[in-house]
Amino acid sequence: MRVLQLPLPYCYAFEAPTFPDDRGFFSAPFHAPTFINNVGYQLSIRQTNLSPTRRGAVRGVHFADVPPGQAKYVYAAHGRLLDVLVDLRVGSPTFSRYVAIELSLESGTAVFLPEGIGHLVIGLTDDAALSYLCSEAYNPPAEHGINPLDPALGLPFHDWCDNYDLGDPDALILSPKDKSAPTLAAAQESRLLPRYDECVAFYNGLRRTSSESSAR
Repeated sequence: MRVLQLPLPYCYAFEAPTFPDDRGFFSAPFHAPTFINNVGYQLSIRQTNLSPTRRGAVRGVHFADVPPGQAKYVYAAHGRLLDVLVDLRVGSPTFSRYVAIELSLESGTAVFLPEGIGHLVIGLTDDAALSYLCSEAYNPPAEHGINPLDPALGLPFHDWCDNYDLGDPDALILSPKDKSAPTLAAAQESRLLPRYDECVAFYNGLRRTSSESSAR
């Protein structure tokens, strides 16, 4: 498995090999030893999600309070999707920047976003489905969102629509909740966003716990 550290601190892409034969193919999108060797701790899986997402549908930008937050390990279970990570950690050297990675069933690519990173996904095919491994169970009071159309984020929906033949950006499908989510500035002003130093302290705590457990 090939591992890439993404431009946003503590974010990774994992590229699992696929093994085709006349029955189809086999792939292992998540491999715990590889994850631990690169991230530094075991991913605690408290919930798994499967999210069929039609072409042109947008989900996000979503994030959760830290602690405990909700780290996600995501990959395509079917079709093709554009997965977008947005750094919402106030004080981060890459605050408000994003990384976009195409995920597909055939590519074997998965993305890990730690607590404090915002998440958005766009369906690129009508048969797209995203699978999530989540570090915490869904907790509605701790779940938040940023309006993905906020100009401050600078998400290039027009470019993505052109590159992936998604048509008119105004025709993208967003939920009422995501459309009415606050802007980045409003969320920061209300102290809704996670702080980078607190997120890093949380990651380091996970590493210490993992190291102590392995030493026993």
